[in-house]
Amino acid sequence: MTTETKVKPPVWFWIVSVLALLWNLAGAMAYIGQAYMSDEVLATMSEAERNLFENQPAWVTGAFAIAVWGGTLGCIFLLLRKKWAKPVFIVSLLGLIGQLSYNYFLSGAFDTFEIVDMVMSVMILVISIALIVFSNKAIRKNWLT
Repeated sequence: MTTETKVKPPVWFWIVSVLALLWNLAGAMAYIGQAYMSDEVLATMSEAERNLFENQPAWVTGAFAIAVWGGTLGCIFLLLRKKWAKPVFIVSLLGLIGQLSYNYFLSGAFDTFEIVDMVMSVMILVISIALIVFSNKAIRKNWLT
């Protein structure tokens, strides 16, 4: 039987956790914008982008939802100093991998994406992995219980 001692995290833990929450809330807003996209916004897209959006399987939208809401929930767990942050971040990463796999490898629309989309996708993937590493470190340091 082990006893856990709660250790007060440094200020930078809180800064990183709040910034991560804001990042994930921006992702959640992007999800809401996509899930409830108006006909007017669809009309501004190129034909290739519109086809990609309109033919996207429901499981991809579900993976997107898991990624963004999981990331947001993981950040809330960080701020509450709960170990649940790590497994929730892992589930979020799995959702992200599912979404990106479809977008870049299964949709057949690789040429539809601009370089900024690809850079953003890599950035999101790196931050998602970094949050798992961050939460793991916080668990090891007993900042999360």
